[in-house]
Amino acid sequence: MEGNSLAVFLDARGLNDEEMQAVAREMNLSETTFILPREPGVEREHGVRVRIFTVAEELPFAGHPTLGTAFALRGATGVDEIELDLNVGKIPVRFTEVPGEPVFGEMTQAEPSFGPHHDREAVVRAAGLRDGDIDPSLPIQTVSTGVAFTVVPLRGLETVRRLQVDQSAAAQYLERVGGKFFYFVTRETVDRSARLHARMLFYNGEDPATGSAAGCTAAWMVANGVAQPDERVLVEQGIEMKRPSRIFVRAGRTDNKVVNVRVGGNAVEVLRGEVFF
Repeated sequence: MEGNSLAVFLDARGLNDEEMQAVAREMNLSETTFILPREPGVEREHGVRVRIFTVAEELPFAGHPTLGTAFALRGATGVDEIELDLNVGKIPVRFTEVPGEPVFGEMTQAEPSFGPHHDREAVVRAAGLRDGDIDPSLPIQTVSTGVAFTVVPLRGLETVRRLQVDQSAAAQYLERVGGKFFYFVTRETVDRSARLHARMLFYNGEDPATGSAAGCTAAWMVANGVAQPDERVLVEQGIEMKRPSRIFVRAGRTDNKVVNVRVGGNAVEVLRGEVFF
């Protein structure tokens, strides 16, 4: 198995918040999504209502659940675009197909908001890093396209592979500075076609693919010259946990402002079942 699994409940009408959270905890995946069908006219105007839960909380936005839920909604219809109504607002997902390959979906995320730059020594202490682990040629910065990630550039694969994050210390630091999670990246990659190698460790272990963080990182890359405006580049993630994931990202620039963040990847259905209450 590769990539990041997602549980999608196709009709969650009748479930309350506590029940959704309990189901997500039972699924024990990075995220579980709940579709709340509405009248066709409402969905055409506002999108399909979807809520996203981790094992511990509801999120306003997350990348791979957005892509996976849109893929599940696409089903047998083969439509080119699905619009989701998430807590962060309307997010469109567009699909393309190449014969013999899994379907490819690309979402357009909310416009990026750039937060503070961070002191390297403070992040070393908060994340349990060693002196010299952080790449001094790039800034540590918090960026949000719905969820705030603090992008931390590291020197290389060896540094990334030995990450052991103190989640309590990290959470305390991020809460003070207005972030949600750290996203660790390095320009040294396993796949030579990739632009960045990434890891995201959080309270439920490690995430194989973090589309929301990858979107923030796409904006960060364009802002700092790691990628050119509208250049689609590959971010590899999940390799250390034996679930390699390929996330394709790009972002534009208009009047010296980073805009139009897009994140894409391939999706396949692997399991279908029922849950009884």
